[in-house]
Amino acid sequence: MSSEDAALEALVVLGDPVRRGLYRHVTGAPGEVGRDAAAEAVGVSRSLAAFHLDKLVEAGLLEVCFRRLSGRSGPGAGRPAKLYRRAEGERTVSVPPRSYDTASRLLAEVVEQAGLDGELQAAARTAGEAEGASDSEADPVEALRSRGYEPFWDGGTLRLNNCPFHALADRFPALVCGMNLAKIEGLLAGLPGGRGWNAAMDPLPHGCCVALEAAKGAAEESAKDPAGAAGDI
Repeated sequence: MSSEDAALEALVVLGDPVRRGLYRHVTGAPGEVGRDAAAEAVGVSRSLAAFHLDKLVEAGLLEVCFRRLSGRSGPGAGRPAKLYRRAEGERTVSVPPRSYDTASRLLAEVVEQAGLDGELQAAARTAGEAEGASDSEADPVEALRSRGYEPFWDGGTLRLNNCPFHALADRFPALVCGMNLAKIEGLLAGLPGGRGWNAAMDPLPHGCCVALEAAKGAAEESAKDPAGAAGDI
């Protein structure tokens, strides 16, 4: 099966609304998700959630790990729970076929070799500020969520569960992470609700390299709203 066919097969699996909801819940969570929590999140039975979660694993969209949730080990500790998390890798489909990733890698390589990091960051900051100004109704959390960062609260810190530039960041980490930070700083500067927020490098093991410190009171207000809980943003 070609990579294009595999990507199409994966998208077909996500055509089911229950699977799509389970996938979004698992991939939006900051850690592994069990069957009970996933079932509750989308409002289905545990057995139905287990069926669809395993279909997502078969399609290569989720991965499985096993861990005792109690933290205990040895006799009497019980069986490890089956947990789900986002699978490594990406699935992209273009009709007709396009190869923007090839162009982006070549451009990134030229920028890095030419030492144009500063110019790239300046352009990213300007672009981010323009986006923020045109998205004036959104708060920083919503603005980041709509751009694929999958934000979640970790105490008073807003962390980003997904890197929208993952493939490039793996190959050109300093270049792309610097660009990403500059773009988020520009976005905050352009958003009316972005004042008082600060972005800095603080990478997650499997997420974005940037974390944000909220403006005073923003995390507390989000915590009052169930939609602002970790994994549900």
